[in-house]
Amino acid sequence: MARAARGGKTAKGTGKGHGTRAARDAQSAGDGGARGAAGRRPGARRGAAGTAQARVAGGTARLVPDPDRPRAWTLLIDEAPQSHVDLDDPTRLDFAYQRRIGHLIDLAAPPGAPLRAVHLGGGALTLARYTAATRPRSTQQAMEHDADLVDFVRTALPLDPAARTRVRRTDARAGLARVPDGWADLVIADVFDGARTPAHLTTVEFVTEVRRALAPGGRYVANIADGPPLAHLRAQIATAAAVLPHLALAADPAVLRGRHFGNAILAAADTPLPTAEFTRRCATGPTPARVLHGPELLAFTGGAAPAHDATATPSPAPPPSVFR
Repeated sequence: MARAARGGKTAKGTGKGHGTRAARDAQSAGDGGARGAAGRRPGARRGAAGTAQARVAGGTARLVPDPDRPRAWTLLIDEAPQSHVDLDDPTRLDFAYQRRIGHLIDLAAPPGAPLRAVHLGGGALTLARYTAATRPRSTQQAMEHDADLVDFVRTALPLDPAARTRVRRTDARAGLARVPDGWADLVIADVFDGARTPAHLTTVEFVTEVRRALAPGGRYVANIADGPPLAHLRAQIATAAAVLPHLALAADPAVLRGRHFGNAILAAADTPLPTAEFTRRCATGPTPARVLHGPELLAFTGGAAPAHDATATPSPAPPPSVFR
C-alpha cells in the first residue's frame, strides 16, 4: 500500500522537508539505491533529481533516491510511497510498519535459521531482501500481479541471486493457491491496489487458504490500513480470529485510538505467539508501537463480524492528507 502518514506505508512522502531520516520518522510517527540511473530498462526514464520512473499497471512508478544514503531508494506509485530499499544494507527497514514486520520475521524461528516465506505483494521486495539477509538459505516466494512493476524493480534494484526468492507475476490469492499444503513458515500479506487492499484478500476464505499453506506453528502477518472509526481493522481481526486462534496487533497508539489513518500489523498463528518479546521490541526505536493481544485485543475488536467473499469490500481509501 501506500503508507499512511501516521503508522502506515510511507517513508519520505513527496513534499518538502521529508528527506531526512528524522523527518521520515516524524512523518510516520504513527507507525514508520540503485547506482546512477537506477538501472534503467526499456520503458523507464530518468526524472528530476536522479529519480527513475516507468509506467506500470498500477500507474506511474518512481524510484526516488534517499539523500541520506547513496544506494537507498523509495518506490512510489502515483506518488503513494510503497517501499524503501537500501541495497547496501537490506537489514535496514526505513518504514516503521516494516520494522514491526521485521520483528515478527526475527521471532519466527531461532536467529539465523532459514525460513520458507511467502510474500503476498511484491513491491520493492524489501521484506524478502531482509529475510534473505538475516536468515541465509531461506526459500521465498513473492506474488506480485503487476508484471511491469516486477520488471522495473528487478532491473532498477537488482535482487541478489543468493536471496533465493522466486517472484511470481500473479494475483496474490491465485499465487497462494499454488503453494503446497503446509509449505510456509511465514505468510506476509502486504497487498495494495493503489492505496487499498483488494476485497478478496480480506476474507475468511482467504485466511483459510493462508492457513492451508502454513506449516504447523507457522505465522500469518498482515499489513492493514485503516482510519476512524476503525471498522475495517476490527473486522480484519475478527476475520483472522475465525481461522487462527492466536493473534497480536501492533500499531501506533494514535491509530488504535482512532485519531489518525495508519497501518496496523496483525500476526496470527495456530500456536501461541511470542507476544512479550514482540511487545518489547515494538516499544523501542524511533516510532514505538502498542501491542494488543488476548482479552485486550478481543475487547478492541468489539464484536466485529468476520468478512466473507460474498460481501467483502476493499480496505478504505486513505484521506488525501495522508501523502502530503
